[in-house]
Amino acid sequence: MKVLLDACVLYPTVMREMLLGVAAEGLYEPLWSPRILEEWARAAAKLGPGQETLARGEIALVAARWPRASVTPRQGDMARLWLPDRHDVHVLAAAIAGSADLLLTLNTGDFPRHTLAEEGLKREVPDLFLRDLFDAAPDAVANVGRKVRAEAERLSGEPWPIRKLMKKARLPRLGRALESWG
Repeated sequence: MKVLLDACVLYPTVMREMLLGVAAEGLYEPLWSPRILEEWARAAAKLGPGQETLARGEIALVAARWPRASVTPRQGDMARLWLPDRHDVHVLAAAIAGSADLLLTLNTGDFPRHTLAEEGLKREVPDLFLRDLFDAAPDAVANVGRKVRAEAERLSGEPWPIRKLMKKARLPRLGRALESWG
């Protein structure tokens, strides 16, 4: 399954680490455009000095890990598509160019289901997407969750119950599933 990741799901660290972690487990193939990665870097810059540089380093690692993930929207698609927020057309055009099955975003109102269906696409929010992957491959998703939690604890220097960490990352359903898994 090919999944186009919107910038808003790449920017929050824990969410990104969960999504890319399960992609690394082979549960789906991630896609993005250069513009989406640029939006991630610019969003990180708002956190303060040096954050954009860190994000660009992470982006370079992600691009190297998934060299076929980067897709360029076609100008014809950019011109013909309509979305409530014109600035999001490039995201939909990238999904089409990459032959994505799913568009993953937190901005559900900007991507009407009927518009996506006309292009053979579905959209989902990360929490439901990851929860579905957990149902299909609980060991793999739980393993990623353990790694993400360990890194959060290492960086913060304090314990993070998995449910609390996932809830903070806007992944509450996944957090409940991981907590019950053990």
